[in-house]
Amino acid sequence: MSRIYYIATLLLLWSGLLLAQDARLTASASKTQVATGEQFEVTFSVNTNGDRFTAPSFSGFEVVSGPNVSTSMTSINGNTTVSNSYSYDLVAVKQGTYTIGPASVVVNGHKLNSNTLKITVIKGQPVQQQNTTASGGNQADETETGSAASVADALFIRAVTDKSNVYQGQQIIVSYKLYTRLAISDSGVDQLPQLNGFWSQDIIQPQQVQWRTEVYKGQSYNVADIKQTILFPERSGNLTIDPLGMSFIVRKAMPARNIMEQFFGGTYKDVKYSVKSKPVTIHVKPLPDSGQPESFAGAVGNFSLTSAIDKKELKANEALNFTFKVSGSGNLKLLKAPKVDFPADFEVYDPKVTDNISATANGLSGSRTYNYLVIPRHEGDFTINPVKFSYFNPSTGKYVTLSSETFSIKVNKGAANTNVTALSSTDQQDIKVLGNDIRYIKTGDAALRKPGSGFYNSAGYYLLLLLGPAAFIAALVYRRKQRQDNADVVGVKRRRAAKMAAKHLESARQQLDTNNTQAFYEHVFKGLYGYLSDKLNISYAALNREEIMRQLQSRQVDEQLIRQLLDTLDLCEMARYAPVTHTAPQEVYEKAKDIISEIENKL
Repeated sequence: MSRIYYIATLLLLWSGLLLAQDARLTASASKTQVATGEQFEVTFSVNTNGDRFTAPSFSGFEVVSGPNVSTSMTSINGNTTVSNSYSYDLVAVKQGTYTIGPASVVVNGHKLNSNTLKITVIKGQPVQQQNTTASGGNQADETETGSAASVADALFIRAVTDKSNVYQGQQIIVSYKLYTRLAISDSGVDQLPQLNGFWSQDIIQPQQVQWRTEVYKGQSYNVADIKQTILFPERSGNLTIDPLGMSFIVRKAMPARNIMEQFFGGTYKDVKYSVKSKPVTIHVKPLPDSGQPESFAGAVGNFSLTSAIDKKELKANEALNFTFKVSGSGNLKLLKAPKVDFPADFEVYDPKVTDNISATANGLSGSRTYNYLVIPRHEGDFTINPVKFSYFNPSTGKYVTLSSETFSIKVNKGAANTNVTALSSTDQQDIKVLGNDIRYIKTGDAALRKPGSGFYNSAGYYLLLLLGPAAFIAALVYRRKQRQDNADVVGVKRRRAAKMAAKHLESARQQLDTNNTQAFYEHVFKGLYGYLSDKLNISYAALNREEIMRQLQSRQVDEQLIRQLLDTLDLCEMARYAPVTHTAPQEVYEKAKDIISEIENKL
C-alpha cells in the first residue's frame, strides 16, 4: 500500500514539473524603437493560469496605465487552453537605450521569469510627466492611441456662473459641472480654485451625485454638479475664477480578440484622465459714489430690518435687551455691527451676533441678529433713537436706507441697597454716585449716636465672629467637591476642552500676526482636534473623520456645522503641506472659533 502511495506522489510531482516546463511567460512590446513622448505597450503573456504576477521596474519610462489584465480561452476538439496577459501603457521620457527586466509569475508552485526587452528611445517631443495638454482647456493623460481632442470632447469640466457683470460685493454663484460620455469608476481632486479677490462660501453638495442629461453644443452628456460656490467680489476690476482640476479613472472597453472574448463580453482597461475647467473672468463695477449715505457700511443685496426691546419700563441697574435684526439675501456674513445711539447714562456691552444664514443654489440668504445688553444706571425717561441701516441694491443700482423704530423707556428708582445711586433736586445739578466714591453733602439735623450703640456687642459683631468658622466649613465642602470632580477624568477633560482649544487658537493668532501661515494652520488643526478628543472622550490616535462625524451626529449636532468642521480640518491639513490662497487665514481663525462655540452650546 505504501509503494502505491509513493508512486502516486511521484506521478503528481512529475506532472507538475511537466506542466511548469510547458508553461511560458513571454514579454513583448508593440515597438522597440520609440521617440520621447511617444506611447507604446508592453505585454507579459502566460499560456496557463498563474498567480502572484510581479512586474519589472520600468526605469526610464512613465507608466500611464496598467496592469491591464485580460484572459482568453481557446477550445479545440474538446481541449481547452487558458492564457492570461498583463499589459502596460508606457511613455518614453528621455533619449537612450533601456532594458526592461524580466517579470515573474508563479505556476503550480514554480516561479517563471520572462525574457528581457531592449527599447531604443530617440529624440521626439518633450514630455510633461503626468499631463499632456488637450484642447478646450482640459488636460488628459493619453493612455490609448488617439487624439487628446477626442478625450476632451467626451470628458470635461465647465465653470458656469449665473452672472459675469456685477457690482463690488454682489453675490455670484459658480457651478463646476462635469460633462461626460464615458464610464467613470473613480475620481479625485487635483487642484482647487484659488479665488483671489473673492470672499467665498461653498454650497454643501449631497453625498450622492445627482446625474442628469444635458445637451451641450449639439451633443448629449451625462452632467453632474461637482462643486458650487457663492462668491462676493471684494474689489472692482476684472477678476478671474481659477480652474478646478480633477483626475478620473475611466473604464474603457477593448475590442475582442477571439470568439471566446466576444462571448464573455471582451476585456477592458482602466485609464486615467486629468481634466481642468477653463478660467472665467468676472467684470466687477465699483459701487457708485453719488447718493452713498453716511450709514452705508458695505452691505450689498436686498434686505429688511426689524428692531425690538424686551421691556419699556424697568428699574435702575436692571438689564434691558435691544435687538436689531437684518434679513434678506446678499453679503450677510460680511455685515458690520450697526452703530446704535444709546443714552449716555446706559452701560452698553458688545452685541451678541446670531446668524441664521443658509447657502443654497439661490445664494446666501437668511438673517443676522445683533442683541445688545444695556443697563440704565439711574432713573428717568430715556429714548433710543432710530438706527439707520443702508445697503446697495444691485438690481436697481441704487442705495436704500432703512430705519428702526424709536423706543421710549421709563427707568424707575432702583433698590435702596444698590451700589449705584442717583441724586437730584430742583436747585442742584444731578450727581451720579458710583460705589462710595462720591457722596452728596447731607444737610439738616444729623441723628446723634447713643452711648453703647457702637459696633461692639452688635449683631454685626457676632455675625463676623461666626463668619470665620462658616468660611472654613465652606472651604472644606468646596475642596471635597473639587476632589470628586477631579476624580472624574472624562468630566475634567470635557470641562477643559474649550479652554485648551482657546489656548491653541490664541497661539494660532500669534503666529498669524507674525505671518507664519504654516504654523498658524497647524495650531488651528491641533486646537480643533484636541477639543474634539477631550469633548468626545476619544483618544487622539483614534480620532478620524468618520468617528468625528458619527459622534457628533449621535449628539444631534447640525449636519451643516459638522460639514463646516470637516472642511476646516481638511483645509488646515492641506495647508500644512501646500500653500492655501483661496481662503484668508483670518476667516479660518474666525470660523474655527465659531465652530467650537456652536458645538459647546449644543453639547
